Amino acid sequence: MDPGSLLGMISMNTQFYRDYILDHYKHPRHYGKLDDAVVVEGTNPSCGDELRFYVKRTGDHLDRIQFEGRGCAISQASSSILLEQLEGKTIADLSAWTESQVLEAFGGQISEGRLKCALLALRSLQQGLR
Repeated sequence: MDPGSLLGMISMNTQFYRDYILDHYKHPRHYGKLDDAVVVEGTNPSCGDELRFYVKRTGDHLDRIQFEGRGCAISQASSSILLEQLEGKTIADLSAWTESQVLEAFGGQISEGRLKCALLALRSLQQGLR
């Protein structure tokens, strides 16, 4: 493969992930309050991110999860992306999720300075639902 083709593929992949993150930020999935739900909160003081998760569950089963929040595009998109993956799963599934899996969903496009933003949803839910 010639170097120009490889650079084009990398650039196209980077643009895909930017568009993917922006889509989840502008049109978050599972957004909004749920009544009669367990509430889990998470904050990232360094960036000002605030998240509130509403979880309805039956035993170990995550029946429905929604969130509300404010903050940077990364924290909001990460919440949306994660909840797409978790609804209908179990607490054990949530516990098994790794930081690497969250970063994979972003295509490795997260800088070290934005890592806390990207991982806020996962860390908050894992700690809050133990």
